[in-house]
Amino acid sequence: MDNLAEITAFVRAAETLSFVAAGRATGVSASAVGKQIARLETTLGVRLFQRSTRRVNLTEAGQMYYERCRRVLDELADARAMLSQVSQTPRGKLRVGLPVTAYRFLMPLLPAFAQQYPDIELDLDFDDRIVDLIDNGLDVVIRSGDLPDSTLMSRRAGPFRFVLCASPGYLATHGTPQTPQALEAHRCIRFRFPTSGKLQPWAFVADVAHEPKLSTSLTCNNMEALLSATTHGLGIAYMPDFLARDALADGHLQTFLGDYLVNPGQFWMLWPSSRHLSPKLRVFVDFMCNRML
Repeated sequence: MDNLAEITAFVRAAETLSFVAAGRATGVSASAVGKQIARLETTLGVRLFQRSTRRVNLTEAGQMYYERCRRVLDELADARAMLSQVSQTPRGKLRVGLPVTAYRFLMPLLPAFAQQYPDIELDLDFDDRIVDLIDNGLDVVIRSGDLPDSTLMSRRAGPFRFVLCASPGYLATHGTPQTPQALEAHRCIRFRFPTSGKLQPWAFVADVAHEPKLSTSLTCNNMEALLSATTHGLGIAYMPDFLARDALADGHLQTFLGDYLVNPGQFWMLWPSSRHLSPKLRVFVDFMCNRML
């Protein structure tokens, strides 16, 4: 089996193209580095470096071997870092990006999180726009819908569903729709995605005779405004169940046509791609995903 010290010496020499610099990095002399690499070449049966009196260069075989060895050493370093973090107390500031309405399901979870991890300071950034995590200095974001960036690490969090609802006063005046087609005779409040500017579609089951042509009376790009407009009797709205939950419970809203709706929603935890999670990020992702399911 190849000696790890010889592989490490080889990688450092390949990175610097200098036995002297590799010796400084590994704490041995340039002569010792040369001997380690010579033993490695003998073991492998190939020449890894082309040597001259002034410099060394990787051979084609040396370049191939370096790329593989570099990954091996990176994995070993990550394994050491991961094990060292297991015993660390999660601490420090954690910047979390969330949709504006996320406070409705997040805030009830925070007291237990704060009690369990008192050394973590949460910095919550509520914004419905899809932002770049790194450019905006965020550690993790909670988003719904399709995954926006395949380069991000992700984990499935809580599901939710959509509901159609209106205020009791509106329904008393205009009647309660009994079919999706009946919505064509009603005032509809629509949500406009702030990033794309497109109206959110209302998703119905496939066997609906024909998709209703909605008569839009009001649009807004903020879910809280959508909720407020609906509770004030301005029309019928399509919204996430967690947004409508309190208003439904206290009788300010009523829901209908639930059997005709499809397309349940899904929350995701997203964070920048990296080889391992910091302790504060790891415990936040685990805590939230386990409780949002």
